Amino acid sequence: MPSPNTPKFPDDLYGGRLTIDPDAIAANWTYLNGKLSGAAECAAAIKADAYGTGQDIAGKAMFDAGCRTFFIAVPTEALALRETLPEAVIYALDGLFPGTAEHFIAHDIRPVLGSLAELEEWASVCKAAGRSLDAAVHVDTGIHRLGLSPDEFSVALKDKGLLGPFTPSLIMSHLACGSTPDHQMNRRQLDLFRKVTDPFAAIPRSLANSAGVLMGADYHFDLVRPGIALYGGQAIETEPNPMRPVAKVEARIMIVRDVPAGDTIGYGARQTAKRPLRNAVVAAGYADGLLRRASSTDERPGGFGMIGGHKAPILGRISMDMITLDVTDIPDHLVRRGAYVEMLGPNVAAADLAAYAETIDYEYLTSLGRRYRRIYGPLD
Repeated sequence: MPSPNTPKFPDDLYGGRLTIDPDAIAANWTYLNGKLSGAAECAAAIKADAYGTGQDIAGKAMFDAGCRTFFIAVPTEALALRETLPEAVIYALDGLFPGTAEHFIAHDIRPVLGSLAELEEWASVCKAAGRSLDAAVHVDTGIHRLGLSPDEFSVALKDKGLLGPFTPSLIMSHLACGSTPDHQMNRRQLDLFRKVTDPFAAIPRSLANSAGVLMGADYHFDLVRPGIALYGGQAIETEPNPMRPVAKVEARIMIVRDVPAGDTIGYGARQTAKRPLRNAVVAAGYADGLLRRASSTDERPGGFGMIGGHKAPILGRISMDMITLDVTDIPDHLVRRGAYVEMLGPNVAAADLAAYAETIDYEYLTSLGRRYRRIYGPLD
């Protein structure tokens, strides 16, 4: 099997490179695992191709670090992960799609059952098999997405006529406002989760996402499910990010040119040069996951790149395939045709870019494009 670092094309043909550090992902899992109280288990959310970092390699890095339970979204992700991690416990957060139970059973995938219809179907499968097949049950504590209502949950789990031989392997819910720990919704959900699940405390319980891990022991229960923090993202908006950066995007400079004062830059002529500028055009854009909403205009600044420790603000609109940067005050020897600019990474945090783009770092990580030369290894 070829190394994941073997490029399909010669290096010089790529407009940019994406470096992902599996050791940093493993270190972030180990850090979060060390935050847990009692016998709580630290699992890992690895959906959306491990938040854009590569499910197979990220999964193996965390498994080797000690992680044994993984959460993905859709069944196809689960089946792919099973090939990589034959011994792991794998839950599918999107639940049981109609008529698909045989695939879950054949590949030892555990659906997270989030409706009475799913619960009834899984219980029927268990009755037919004459045994309890592992699955989680999701109770909605206020986010109003997936999950049984508290009343449905309390009735269903006591109804032996419905469940038959089925006993859940996990009871879970999901925090709506974990990124802002002081939000009253967190305590409200915690109290409701305890209230509805305490009668079933013999079954393992899970509430905490990345933010919940960092919010303390009250939220840990028996298993936590961090996601964004594993990949270097900022789980709590109001505190410094303790996680190691995991990904770095670098784009190649194609041309450096002068822009006279008063001229406009980019599509829509939304940015005007207030002084004579020198700009660098790099070979990456919104098709590569560098979101258009981080563009710059005369009314508001946009994001930035970093060149040799110097900030290079974005000028004008981010295009599909290129971005223009202000390099006027950066030494000439650092700004040359063919050189690389860091557009996301240790010096350009995804959370900072997300603020310019009016989004969250999740979107940046999961949007990283397919055109980069992908490298697995240290970021420096």
